[in-house]
Amino acid sequence: MSLLQIMPDDDPATVLLRTDRPELITEALAPLAVTFERWPVRPLPAGASPDDVLAAYRDEVRRLCDDNGFRLVDVARLVPDDDDPQWPATARAAREKFLDEHTHAEDEVRCFVAGTGCFYLHAGGKVHAMVCEAGDLLSVPAGTRHWFDMGARPDFTAIRFFEEEDGWIGEFVADSIARRFPTLDELRAAPVA
Repeated sequence: MSLLQIMPDDDPATVLLRTDRPELITEALAPLAVTFERWPVRPLPAGASPDDVLAAYRDEVRRLCDDNGFRLVDVARLVPDDDDPQWPATARAAREKFLDEHTHAEDEVRCFVAGTGCFYLHAGGKVHAMVCEAGDLLSVPAGTRHWFDMGARPDFTAIRFFEEEDGWIGEFVADSIARRFPTLDELRAAPVA
């Protein structure tokens, strides 16, 4: 379920808005110049390759690249592998990498085609926690302070869009507030009003 929860940046226990309604999510993110769209969810075979994913979303990818000048597109995937004894450590390391507040030199654009992840956008004295699921496209403007949580058991596949090869590299903020806010797992466990 797509979900937006907004909290003051100095009081994570206070919920200013919590909604799963796409029109309210779009409206609440608009002042931040954040784009939220819903793409059709296409069936993908188990173990679909990045090429399979991009082929399934060819028309949407082409439109977004043409409209925004993206030159590079790839697929990021992290799925549980209980047969791999290294998987828990790999998953923890991947999760930790983006749990601290950072910015990017270009827009961060992701379309989730499977699974779930949460972008936390820190702007205007608030934290906007946006839980994305299959079909959600989120575009975070360059320079926006944010962090990303993929949960304690990461499971997602997302199409990523870039202008430059190093567009995904983050510049981390020294005074990150990220660890004080609810995790993706905590956000998903709470009821939507």
